[in-house]
Amino acid sequence: MRLKSESNPPTAQTAEHMRSNAGIRRTLRGRRVLMLVENNPYPQDPRVRREAMVLVDAECQVTVIAPARRGQPWRESVNGVRVYRYPAPPLANGFWGYLWRYGYSTAAILILSLLVLFREGFDVIHAANPPDTLVLVAALYKLLGTPFVYDHHDLAPEMYCACFGSTGSRVVYYALTTLERLSCRLADHVIATNQSYKAVEMQRCGVPPERITIVRNGPELNGRQVVAPVPALRGKGKAIIAYVGVMGIHDGVDYLLRALYRLVHDLGRTDFFCLLVGGRGGAEASLRSLTTQLGLDAHVQFTGWIQDTSLVRRYISTADICVVPDPSNAYNDRSTMIKVTEYMAQGKAIVAFDLPEHRITAQEAATYVRPNDELEFARELAQLMDDPARRQRMGEFGRLRIETELAWCYSAPKLLEVYNTLLSAQDRKR
Repeated sequence: MRLKSESNPPTAQTAEHMRSNAGIRRTLRGRRVLMLVENNPYPQDPRVRREAMVLVDAECQVTVIAPARRGQPWRESVNGVRVYRYPAPPLANGFWGYLWRYGYSTAAILILSLLVLFREGFDVIHAANPPDTLVLVAALYKLLGTPFVYDHHDLAPEMYCACFGSTGSRVVYYALTTLERLSCRLADHVIATNQSYKAVEMQRCGVPPERITIVRNGPELNGRQVVAPVPALRGKGKAIIAYVGVMGIHDGVDYLLRALYRLVHDLGRTDFFCLLVGGRGGAEASLRSLTTQLGLDAHVQFTGWIQDTSLVRRYISTADICVVPDPSNAYNDRSTMIKVTEYMAQGKAIVAFDLPEHRITAQEAATYVRPNDELEFARELAQLMDDPARRQRMGEFGRLRIETELAWCYSAPKLLEVYNTLLSAQDRKR
């Protein structure tokens, strides 16, 4: 499948778009942007990296403060982005673990932001949650007249409920909603990842719609084609099933494992092999134990976290079916999972629980199962295992949707519009 040729003669609309881009570049040229991120190092966080590169390409001076992974220097330049790093705290576990991690990280980011202020300065502060405690850093600079862009990656209150359930504290939930509301209201502009998040920002946080812009996550294509599979894995079973992503409590890999158990014991299918690619969510050890308890060791392989994105894509390409087992809850129902678009970019058929944002993103590239029903999930896997023609149609639909609507190139202009509007308004006030 190919996109339409870009060699067509320019239309009036194309000319207007080019003039608009030129105007945006004039507004952004030389502006200094400070980006704050806590939950991933840089450049390993794909969304922050893509946003930073869009701004660099628009001739902004971009500085990122992020935690350091092992072996990373505390300060360096990465593809034109200036990066300052602080020692990452250990992974959090439980309420006190998260309190320590976020408190320490917020303090470290504040100290480094002061260093950036005195060394280089910045015109805009761009904070990506979680945690929403980063609003405390932004608030300091708001007092100095620095605009604040709030990049709303996760619904922290809903994530807390998904992780802690009935054992969670109402006081903590109230604190999280208060910080989220403060972040939204203090921000000069809010960036949402989808329409569901925008609705929360408007209804729960009281942000007017004109101060919200949806910038969806999307894979970078840049001419990237579907990659070659890993041949050694193809002989592991009639069908290769793959999950790629974080393995936390709310990511549903335990639902997938129980669905595979039902696939074997209720449906009598043993002609499959499942790749679980990822980790770092705190649940991997318990998932390995569950795999053994369910007698699935011969059918399941954990790869661990893989930094090489090209290898991750090859694992996806190897699969016949990719899965999105995130269960229905207040967090997952509203969130767009990055793995869905990565599967689609590799032209893969998807089985997913029937959650609202899954349908909005994947449309006909996925088949949808009653939420949290593991036996139904197993049945849908079995049907797709036996229907390669249907898998191909679904995969082709998904790839075309990425190429024509959901790739990062369609989101990048919206980010530039946010900065153009914000900085143009600031210029008018001077």
